[in-house]
Amino acid sequence: MRDYWLSKLFFDLQTPTAAAEYRADREAVLARYPLKPDVRAAIANDNVAALAPLVNAYLLRFYFLVAGMPEADFLKRIRSSGCTGSAATRKEAHHG
Repeated sequence: MRDYWLSKLFFDLQTPTAAAEYRADREAVLARYPLKPDVRAAIANDNVAALAPLVNAYLLRFYFLVAGMPEADFLKRIRSSGCTGSAATRKEAHHG
């Protein structure tokens, strides 16, 4: 199930001004969004696996790039989380 406020945060960070503000003071930006404690903890811990089911994959990837995670590290984490591919892709893989 998607998390609206997490998606909203990630979407808002697409503007260069918001991204720069986030990198300068994460806490101030996060305070504007009523995120659940477990979601906020996942953000603080760069927990790709916990956040992946809650948000669109493109927003997730963009967020971690904005947050400063190297692309190779993000890809390694997402692949090891078992959250790769869409539901349709996973279904096709299982049912040929």
